[in-house]
Formats: sequence, structure tokens, C-alpha cells
Amino acid sequence: MSPKQISHVIFDMDGLLLDTENFYTIVQKRILAKYNRDFTWELKSKMMGQKALAAAQIAVKELQLEGQLTAEDFLRQREEQLDALFPTTQLLPGAERLVRHLKQHNIPICVATSSHSRHFDSKTTLHKQLFSLFDHIVTGDQIVRGKPAPDAFLTAAGQYKPAPDPQKCLVFEDAPVGMQAAKAAGMWCVMVPAQELVKLDGSCTKGADLVLGSLLEFDPTPWGLPPFP
Repeated sequence: MSPKQISHVIFDMDGLLLDTENFYTIVQKRILAKYNRDFTWELKSKMMGQKALAAAQIAVKELQLEGQLTAEDFLRQREEQLDALFPTTQLLPGAERLVRHLKQHNIPICVATSSHSRHFDSKTTLHKQLFSLFDHIVTGDQIVRGKPAPDAFLTAAGQYKPAPDPQKCLVFEDAPVGMQAAKAAGMWCVMVPAQELVKLDGSCTKGADLVLGSLLEFDPTPWGLPPFP
């Protein structure tokens, strides 16, 4: 990897900082079982990183549930069950260490998530202090076009004055559409995909500048960022 000089770091949230993806799996399996459908990793991979309604529309279409279940009803059922789970969300390995390290060294850090602001508040219930370290949070309801469009990351970077050069921004993502959004924004991307996703589709990380198994594996120094102590 050639030397880089990163000035700003942007984090995705679900499946990257917070261990929420299993909640979606549990709840969506439960809902779809009522219609004799299975929630597979293949379907999950297509929904990951999408805004809520877009993800629901994918599920209904892929499983040929038109006439039996609308995307809106799927979401309503999902919300009711997720509301009870989100406040128990835990951090993923390496997340707190990396965020605190960058903050300690005055590196500008922010979050760009597809989650709605209400979900963001619920998911971060146990982690308010850590998330207060971010300069700002861009949620899904603040943008018109969801990932893989670059809007979330461009909006997040644009809240800094002056806005940083995209080539000096590093994005951390777990979802293929998120990685594609980062690259469309002209930014660098470190991808930390779920291993199930990689097993399903080995090409899902194509385009990422670096692929890791966990945030614990990240070395800041090749990116021009301060080394861990």
C-alpha cells in the first residue's frame, strides 16, 4: 500500500461499529416464516446497507410476496419487533479502541448510516458517551438517495468547513453497497465484511482498498494516521 495522508475518517454504523445485523436476521426470519419463506444470506446481502423501505421492497420482490405482503407491512412488523431489541445493541470488536484513538489524536471523525435517526437513538442506547465523540452523525432520513449512491458520505464530509478533499477521506464499511458508495464519493474504503457474506460471494469486496476480518486488524500508519500505542 502506497503512503496515504488521510485527514478525515467516516464510519458506517450497523455491522461495523454496532452488532445489529443479527437482530435483523432474527426478526426477518420470524416474519418471513409466516409466509413459508426463508431469510437467507443471499437475500440479506442484497438488503444490507439499504434504507429501510428499499430493503423491504427487495425482500418482497425477491421472495415473490406481492399480493401477500407489502413492503410497508413488512416494515411495520419488523419495527415492532426490532424496537425491543435495539436498546440492547453491543459494540463490535475494535470499534471503541479505534474511535477513541482517532479522537484522542484530533482526527476528524463522523458517522454516515442508512439507519433512521429514531433507530440511531435506540441502537446507541448503551453507547451514548462513545457516539458523543463523533463530530456529527448523518442518518438515512437526512439524505434522499441511499447507498450505493455517494450522498451519505458526501453529506457527512460536507458538514466540515471547509469540506475535505474526498481523496483524504477514509470510509469504514461492512456492506458492498456502502463500499460502492464510498468509492463513488471518490474516497478510500476499508471493508470489514461479515464472513458469511464473503463465503456467499467472494467478489463482494471487489473495489475495496483494504479488506479486514475485524476492526482489531486495522493498522492506522499506512494511511498517515497516528499509530496505536
